[in-house]
Amino acid sequence: MNWRERITANPLVCHGKACIKGTRIMVSIILDNLADNASEEDILKSYPSLSPEDIKAAIAYAAELSRERLVAVSL
Repeated sequence: MNWRERITANPLVCHGKACIKGTRIMVSIILDNLADNASEEDILKSYPSLSPEDIKAAIAYAAELSRERLVAVSL
């Protein structure tokens, strides 16, 4: 999955947050839904302009970020 084909960040759209191309749906919204155990079907119903490939792109984007950046966690 090449997430770069489906995700963009434009300072004039959603304050520069990563969004699905052609929408104002932020990647974080998709990931938050998945973290809350929403199914792919539920997400697609809530955001009809998304495709299953957009959801996969959001996951791939998050996976790449996790390899590049360390977030402090409590032990």
